Amino acid sequence: MRRFYLCYPIWQTVSAKLSWSHYVELLGIKDDLERSFYEKQCLNENWGIRELQRQKNSSLFQRLALSKNKQEILSLSEKGQIIETGRDIIKDPYILEFLDISENHPVSEKDLEQKIIDNLQQFLLELGKGFAFIGRQYRITLNNTHYYIDLVFYHRLLRCFVLIDLETKKIDHADIGQMSLYLGYFKKEEMIEGENQPIGIILSKERDEILVEYATVDMTQNLFVSEYQLYLPDKKELESRLNKVLNL
Repeated sequence: MRRFYLCYPIWQTVSAKLSWSHYVELLGIKDDLERSFYEKQCLNENWGIRELQRQKNSSLFQRLALSKNKQEILSLSEKGQIIETGRDIIKDPYILEFLDISENHPVSEKDLEQKIIDNLQQFLLELGKGFAFIGRQYRITLNNTHYYIDLVFYHRLLRCFVLIDLETKKIDHADIGQMSLYLGYFKKEEMIEGENQPIGIILSKERDEILVEYATVDMTQNLFVSEYQLYLPDKKELESRLNKVLNL
């Protein structure tokens, strides 16, 4: 109760939309910026206690903040995650610990996809607000040749399709070219009036930064390459990196 008073000395700032259990979880966060972020996200995305605990454990604040400058981090804390462009929905890495796959156990792309489908609710939580599931192995046909997109979603806030390609190996330029093909097809054949250009996300076990940089240079498409992890991140390491950004 003492800590609650110190964190919220002005009672009008306490939202009636959050339960006492929410505030007990929030009071366990020592950093003011981080606590403020999770409080705003609980309100913005209507998180229950389990969702709040999971996002804290997966270091969502640090993962989002590390892609931003100091001013953007402060804004993230004050307002929560504001989704205005395709880049705003991207995380790096994506944390898939809920799939319960051993880090040392090799998994095929087919098995990874099935695990995600079996845990779709958790995967949607990791993706973030606004995602609606459309289908898996979504077939498109070009000149009598069939292609299959691993996962297709629709983002209701950005009003666009989001295509996800799963790679359990280190990606190469062919994977990026393939996603570019998918995006071109959706832009020409699936978009309707009023919708925005589709977004492509390649989720890879390992990423070559230099290859990605050169393969996407001058690319006008919303194409992103992110890594995924099968375990919770080292929060202390993320906090250390974030503090360096804040202290610049």
